[in-house]
Amino acid sequence: MPDEFHAHQAALLDETFRPPVYWPDHYYSAIDMNLYYDARQPYWYKRPDWFGVIGVPRFYEQRDMRLSYVAWQEQAVPLIVMELLSPGTEKEDLGQTLRVANEPPVKWDVYERILRIPYYAVFSYASTELRIFRHTGQRFTEVANHGGRFWLPEAALGLGLWQGRYHGIEHLWARWYDAQGNWILTGDERAEQQQQRAERLAEMLRQLGHDPDQL
Repeated sequence: MPDEFHAHQAALLDETFRPPVYWPDHYYSAIDMNLYYDARQPYWYKRPDWFGVIGVPRFYEQRDMRLSYVAWQEQAVPLIVMELLSPGTEKEDLGQTLRVANEPPVKWDVYERILRIPYYAVFSYASTELRIFRHTGQRFTEVANHGGRFWLPEAALGLGLWQGRYHGIEHLWARWYDAQGNWILTGDERAEQQQQRAERLAEMLRQLGHDPDQL
């Protein structure tokens, strides 16, 4: 089972991945889901901490929830994969381990060479460093000097670092932002915003001499 940081960080990415250029039923994201990548080895998979796909149906064959993501059966590979670094997996996540003979390829090779994922990100709880790699057509190249914000034009979304409280925990988190630089709201934030609007409207009505409960 993932630790608390892995669980909350992946959930925040999932909640705020809302590409405005696609209808809600034409993109997909997943947390800790089996990603099958090679039709020649159909039982081999990797399990990214989080990934997002655009241009695919929200539901498998238009009706069922996915139990896994089978790359060769889908219309697209993930646009972006994020791994949350931990001591046991950090070297593999950063491409610093070699494939063992007769074993499946390591994550980096799958993402870079087999699936050719357009964007790959890693985020560390300990260092709060967000590293982003872009696929150049041949290999991953790290994006330098992004300053904690990076724009993905294909999704019309940016991935950035946000200092704030999520699930009651104050930390530096990775989350998505829009073209105006505003953070995409979570469900709780939207509900709070609507409540504040309702309270402001009620106060305005009271100042005008109206009883909001009678309207």
